[in-house]
Amino acid sequence: MSINDNFIEFDPIYPPKKPRPLRIFLVSLTVSSLLVALAFGGQAAYQALKPKVHWTIQKFMTQSLDWQPCDNGFSCTTYQVPIDYNNLNGGNFTLQVLVHPATGNKTKLGYLFVNPGGPGGSGVDYAYNADTIVSKVIEDNYDIVGIDPRGVNLSQPVRCLTDSQEDTYLDGGGSIQTSSDLTQSEQQAQMFADQCWNQVGPNLAHYSTLESAKDMDILRALLHQPTLNYIGKSYGTYLGTLYAALFPQNTGRMVLDGAVDPNISVNQQNEVQAQGFDTALRSFISSNPEFSVAQVQQLLATARKTPLPTKPANSSKTNKQNRTLTESLTITAIASALYDPSSGWPQLKSALDLAINHNDGTGLLAMADDYDQRLPNGHYASNQNDISQITTCLDFPDPRTIPQIQRNAADYAKTAPLFGPYLAYAGLACHYWRVSPVTHPTPDSPKVGTTSGDRHDPRSGHPVCLGPGTQ
Repeated sequence: MSINDNFIEFDPIYPPKKPRPLRIFLVSLTVSSLLVALAFGGQAAYQALKPKVHWTIQKFMTQSLDWQPCDNGFSCTTYQVPIDYNNLNGGNFTLQVLVHPATGNKTKLGYLFVNPGGPGGSGVDYAYNADTIVSKVIEDNYDIVGIDPRGVNLSQPVRCLTDSQEDTYLDGGGSIQTSSDLTQSEQQAQMFADQCWNQVGPNLAHYSTLESAKDMDILRALLHQPTLNYIGKSYGTYLGTLYAALFPQNTGRMVLDGAVDPNISVNQQNEVQAQGFDTALRSFISSNPEFSVAQVQQLLATARKTPLPTKPANSSKTNKQNRTLTESLTITAIASALYDPSSGWPQLKSALDLAINHNDGTGLLAMADDYDQRLPNGHYASNQNDISQITTCLDFPDPRTIPQIQRNAADYAKTAPLFGPYLAYAGLACHYWRVSPVTHPTPDSPKVGTTSGDRHDPRSGHPVCLGPGTQ
């Protein structure tokens, strides 16, 4: 999603994630007709197929899991959760699970749930790549569990926009500098909100992090675990924090990395994130002095006025799709690279050289497409752009008016001169949302420790937060 419509915070997998075997898509053939109906038939088809069983919370907590092998020794299954926890017979979501088994020979220490953040990051993909996200000691001793949260990836993914609409939405929406810019952004925000309601209907109210935390506790019970051990990165820390607030008696060891403070406002969150990206960019430039902040700002100004030409991959010919690098795609590409100095920074260095010195946006466009999971054929492989906005609108109410947001934007420009103008208007679509935000418990801010090796992380600082039960 364009950065000024909520840049998705998740932990990228470096080196790039292994391709996931297609066989895991076939884990539960019994639900395939339901998934197809939901994807293409909308609410009417769902009503015809929704379960007739009288569900109680006890039935959800004791349902049977049909485990299937899903390549490379992994195990996969699905399980049912209520769409609405206040109406247990109002229909179910089917969630996809992958377990990366412990690799050691010693007695296992149990299950370790992982989430990369987002909202909209795939826990299944993250667990599949457990060897790149946890230490060998952890991998040897814990079965790593990944869930695709409700509406994400393989868990009945919800989409608001078509591929062509997604292109328009992501390509546009640069910095808001004029009243015309603001009007255009408001129109795009309302279009997105309307499309989500048209495609999803009343279920749009049930993709919150609060509900995902409850979904996680159902799987804990189904795995016969007295407590839940958890690693959450970036936005995934919020999921872990809510879980601990809801189920303190069930909370085991927790590591919350790049923590989102659950008790600060949307405005504060966005400004802190903008400052984090600015700090990370300055760190990148200090290590690559051939570039300067002024050059990056000039590149953005150029892309705003005249988007940069690009070339198709592995060819010197003009891009057959006539795609150009817009201001919005430029800032997305730069931000996406700042998470990891070892892998992201070299990519950014090469791409900036092409763009700044050769007026060639090919490298930055490829990085933006990779982040947005846009395939060469124009299809978006993931629905992360849609579900991120949906969940954010449910999780974080923003009572500010548009004039108030404009006044706050002036502060962003001072505290984060490069990224502030883009993140100041993050979440604008939520002002046109058709369903109300979810009321969450007010958890204590987790205890905070620090780690080495993540000082350039542009997420919400670089702390590791240790939740209840951590030893």
